[in-house]
Formats: sequence, C-alpha cells, structure tokens
Amino acid sequence: MSASALPVRAAISSGTYGIMRTPVVRSESLSERIGGDVFLKLESLQVTGSFKARGALNALLVRGKENLGDGVVTMSAGNHAQAVAYFARRLGIRATIVMPELTASVKVQRTRELGARVVLFGENLADCAEQAANLAANENLRLIHPYDDIDVIGGQSTVTLELLEDAGALDIVLVPTGGGGLLAGAVLAATELGVHPEIIGVQSEFFPAYYSAVTGSARAPGGATIADGIAVKLPGKLPLSITNAYVREIVLVDEVAIEMAVEYLVERERLVVEGAGAVGIAALLAHEDRVRGKRIGIIVSGGNIDPGLLASIIARSRIRSGSIARVRVHILDRPGQLGAIATAVAGVGANVLDVQHQRLIGDVPARYAEIDLTVELEPGCGPDTVVAALLEHGFRAEILPNQV
Repeated sequence: MSASALPVRAAISSGTYGIMRTPVVRSESLSERIGGDVFLKLESLQVTGSFKARGALNALLVRGKENLGDGVVTMSAGNHAQAVAYFARRLGIRATIVMPELTASVKVQRTRELGARVVLFGENLADCAEQAANLAANENLRLIHPYDDIDVIGGQSTVTLELLEDAGALDIVLVPTGGGGLLAGAVLAATELGVHPEIIGVQSEFFPAYYSAVTGSARAPGGATIADGIAVKLPGKLPLSITNAYVREIVLVDEVAIEMAVEYLVERERLVVEGAGAVGIAALLAHEDRVRGKRIGIIVSGGNIDPGLLASIIARSRIRSGSIARVRVHILDRPGQLGAIATAVAGVGANVLDVQHQRLIGDVPARYAEIDLTVELEPGCGPDTVVAALLEHGFRAEILPNQV
C-alpha cells in the first residue's frame, strides 16, 4: 500500500509549513558501547515537540481545506492533539480535540492556546474516539485519526525517509510503537527507497498491544507508564496491514529501562526526551548483544516531558547508581546539632539534598530526635564514609535503604 504522503513530501521537508528536517546525529557513547554505529533521529526537536507534527500536517494538506467540511476533529491526550491544533490554526481550519477527562491540565491548556476547541470526555482514548465520531457526524467535521489513517501514516513516513537518507545504509531501525503509525511509516519509507533494514517496534511492557498482535500473545494492557505517548490499548488496523509482511519483531521494555534511557540521554547526549521517545534507546541498552557491531538507527520520537517527572527520573537514577544515599542520624534535641551534622557531611565531600527532622515518633526518647539525610555523594565517597565522619563528630548514624 502506498502512502499519499510521498507526493507532498517536499512541502513537509522544506520547512514551508514549519516542519523541520530534524538532525540525524551519530551517538559517540552508544556507538562505542555496542562497537558499531548508532544514529539518533531527533524528532524531539520537531515543531510541537514530536513526530506527530508530520502526520497532522500531511493529513491536512492532502485532503485540502476545501474538503474538510466545517473543520477537523481528532482524539488525543498529548502530542497528536497539539500537532493538529497547531497546523489547523496555521492553515485557517477549525479544530476540535477530544481528550480524556483526566488529561493533565497543562496539556489541555496548551492545546487550547494553539487555537483548538477542547472537549473533555470519558476515561480513555476509546471513549474519546466514540465521541469524536459523534462530533464528526453531527457537526460536519472530518476525523483525523492519530494513527489509523493513511495520510497520517504517510506524513510519519518522512521521519524514516530522512533517517535512511542521512545515516546511509542501516542494519536495524528501532521505532517507538503505540498504535503503529510511525512503524507503518518506517515500512513505507524503506519500501520507497528500496532498502531493507530490519525494522523493530519498541513498546512499553504495560501497553504491549502491537506485540500481542504480532506474536499472538494475550498480554493485557494497562499500568502507569512514563511512555504515555505510546500507551495504546489496541493497534491500528491499517498500520498492522502495512507492517504485517515486514515487521517480525516487537521488543518490550519495562519502566526502569525507560527511566534509565531518559536519564542516559540527558547525562550522555544532553537531550531532553519524553518516555515514549526514549524506548528505542532503552531497547538498545537492554539488548546490547543483539545489536553489537551493527549500524543502528533510532527514532527519538518526542521531547514533551513534564519537568517535574524529568527531575524525579534523574533523582531516581542517581539513587540506583549509588550517587545518592540516605542516612539516619540520632541526636540530642538541642540547638546547633544540624550545623554540626552539615559540617561533618561536607567534610567528606558530600552534599545534603534533603533533611527530615523527626522528634514526635513514639520510639524516639523525649530528649532525642532523628535526622534523615538525603545526600549526594562525590566519586570515591560512599555512604559508609558519611557514616564514619558522623561517628567521628560524636553522632550515631546508619545507612537507610534507598527506595525507588
């Protein structure tokens, strides 16, 4: 099946409508790690922050304003919503976005700021899809599905077209996969260019819908994932029909692996990437032997991550690595103790990040208190070093287990 994106590819790639031809960069750290070549396609830098901009624009351009009735309607809780809203406003088209009632207020506000009418309905995207269909029928609107739409898939295909052109011949392309639009676009791109890399979809273990469809397994979807951009319970029928004869493998990654990939990109590549955008890196890091010595392309599909979540991920990663520790100090409840503790900790090159002062605990004597410290450790300084320094200053202390 051919995509209607390809005739208007020049319009998308030229930047006329605001779409970037995003960079393809060789990751030195990942390449060295696998003894091969790893190229990152940075759709996290795309307008509206994700590859979804391409599919939304393509669908609007292919269909034409004159054929869109009284506007367009779609359902989305994030990136597709912003993409449709952004380009509909630029093209002078009325846009309605149906979002789940519990969608984060910042996403709702951002979509409204882009000029769309937001309708909050139901608990999930399945509910939203039903409402979007009703609005399309009752208000003469044209539905733009987030992934089960050939024009949307065609737009997404330009991501892999550019990756293959800029990186050259690749052995494997790792593609974040939810409903399958980006994965199907990758297959169309490879077919268009007449090349045959192994295209592998990557999903969160909590939402293995495409994996189940490909393998015939019956893994139930559901769970709180940081890869919410690919948290789809059912794959698209059209993407499945496109990828069925080409894609043989879908890799599942767990939440810890996704968190580690997000943190890796910040620390080693200086890239801010959302959970869904980092799953390709998570798959590579979890299966290094599988890709050793190969030329790998990874689509980094989006960068729209909540700053608070990003801070939490980085902190949790540092706890796992041992660079952050928790120490409990037992003290006499009298003035000056906190200052003496801080002096002892600083003396061994550790930094206090958080202090919890507990004196109203039943098993703490009335004239005593407990101080729980969260400390950042410099290289060569372990939690036992901090405890030893506290003991030298006359404090009884012990290491607490880290919890992440």
